[in-house]
Amino acid sequence: MDKQTHSFQAEVKQILHLVTHSLYSNKEIFLRELVSNASDACDKLRFEALDHPQLFEDQPNLEVRVSFDAAARTVTISDNGIGLSAEEAIAHLGTIAKSGTREFMAKLEGDQKKDANLIGQFGVGFYSGFIVADRITVESRRAGLPADQAVRWSSEGTGDFEVETITKLGRGTDVILHLREGEDEFLKTWRLKSTIAKYSDHISLPILMRKEEWDADKAEQVLKDEWEPVNKASALWTRSKSDITQAEYDAFYQQISYDTEPPLAFTHNRVEGRSEYTQLLYIPAKAPFDLWNRDKRGGVKLYVKRVFIMDDAEALMPVYLRFVKGVIDSADLPLNVSRELLQESRDVKAIREGSTKRVLSMLEVLANSEDAAERDKYARFWTDFGQVLKEGVGEDHANQERLVKLLRFASTHADQNVSFADYVSRMKEGQEAIYYITADSLAAAKNSPQLEIFRKKGIEVLLLVDRVDEWMLSHVFEFEGKSLQSVAKGAVDLGQLQDEEEKKKAEEAAEQFKPVLERLKTALAGRAKDVRVTTRLVDSPACVVVEEGDISGHLARMLKQAGQTAPAAQPTLEINPDHALVRKLGAIAGDDARFGDLAQVLFDQALLAEGGVLEDPAAYVRRVNALLLA
Repeated sequence: MDKQTHSFQAEVKQILHLVTHSLYSNKEIFLRELVSNASDACDKLRFEALDHPQLFEDQPNLEVRVSFDAAARTVTISDNGIGLSAEEAIAHLGTIAKSGTREFMAKLEGDQKKDANLIGQFGVGFYSGFIVADRITVESRRAGLPADQAVRWSSEGTGDFEVETITKLGRGTDVILHLREGEDEFLKTWRLKSTIAKYSDHISLPILMRKEEWDADKAEQVLKDEWEPVNKASALWTRSKSDITQAEYDAFYQQISYDTEPPLAFTHNRVEGRSEYTQLLYIPAKAPFDLWNRDKRGGVKLYVKRVFIMDDAEALMPVYLRFVKGVIDSADLPLNVSRELLQESRDVKAIREGSTKRVLSMLEVLANSEDAAERDKYARFWTDFGQVLKEGVGEDHANQERLVKLLRFASTHADQNVSFADYVSRMKEGQEAIYYITADSLAAAKNSPQLEIFRKKGIEVLLLVDRVDEWMLSHVFEFEGKSLQSVAKGAVDLGQLQDEEEKKKAEEAAEQFKPVLERLKTALAGRAKDVRVTTRLVDSPACVVVEEGDISGHLARMLKQAGQTAPAAQPTLEINPDHALVRKLGAIAGDDARFGDLAQVLFDQALLAEGGVLEDPAAYVRRVNALLLA
């Protein structure tokens, strides 16, 4: 093939511009990305060679080589992995088929434009070479193709790239970076070695560089023809825990997660028994940008006997733990395992169950620690990941009891970090239920009229304000024998906490206001299922509640916002017989127009206080104005 010129995909042009002009801090990450790509290419060859051993040709030993030429001002990263054909070079190096491209560019253009760690999150690592190079040449031959069908790809990182056929004896890929002016630091052995040690020490393949020795005659360091490994070439998770430092654990986490912070917690274990595997699992200190994408593949890498199999083995971890990063290395799975086989394998099921329990154990240690610093870690974890963990209550029935103990809420006693156990330990003598309220926001929950009697009696109420809470509550009905009861559903029942005098007073008020209640039912026909006197209100004139078994107003609103049809359910209006506005209703019973307007205003106000939306706001404003002028 003669030399051909192609144009980059539009998104690639934008990324190249941003990489060249924005990622000027932490330039060394280009080496991390290119070495990682080289290692992946070797893993892919090893995987394909399971069925086609001839692909190894006469080079069974896989390796990565890093070299530099000070005179030519080039740095070369070479591997003898799977390699590229001409068609693959055009497709893979000229276009990006990753769904996260737009988000990547948006983040680079925003406040995090200097965060070079974003590179790896979006599969655009190859282009990081243009941080330090003004031209990149790639020479590659795919395993199995003849030597004269190799390809040379070259670009200056602007709008075009050139492709031509060349002869290359060895399979694999050479990425040659022609350094920009001012990037001479990467033409030194110590600089390249230290960067490899920092980012790529864990890679199980040997990463080789030419030996450098002091030449007394020349009074300078001289490169030899002998190559030596510069990484430990042993997978971190296969080493004994006693031989690994905290710094090494943190560095490995940052390398596989592209996170800039060390992890919140980690666990490293070798499991033996029905299934034999090693797990090294991390909990991040902060939520990733795509945490709420449930379709995102998991963050756990699968190895079989130290051979890399796949990068995002979602079958190894439940969806609600999708934030967990790490490595699982199985001794039992076949090397040619597929995603379909992962879904069906008994060994994978055992690994998934064991790993899930291990992650929950990590969280339990943090949550229940006597050390305040550890409990603070859990509080930070809950702030970022709590809503995702709540998904597990309904999805993971085997671990539901453990998950329920890890839940944290706000309450009328504290704005955060209240567990069910904390609540039960503070329950009033004679209290038989755990009371809660769901709302759109913490402020709306705190100021709900339905809390007035509970606040007066000093009864704690959990304030549930996450969108997932309503769904979660459909799976949790009690805790340690105490039933969960919504304060916004059904008639208020405080059991032994309500004295006989209060009950008697409520019965007398209901009898006294019977004519008013009947007129209110008539006036609110079609809007309210029922109207009754309540003891739950102290300062407010009225509130709306739904009956047990009916959908809550909060859930109905969420369904409508999501474009779904909410089941029809009219609320019940409860009135406070001691409030002046309610007493006024009795005083104007003979004026049908005023009574009707006041009844509608009372209902609308109760609906607004509960967080509802008025179907006819203009009618509400008209009625309020008329009452103000009366």
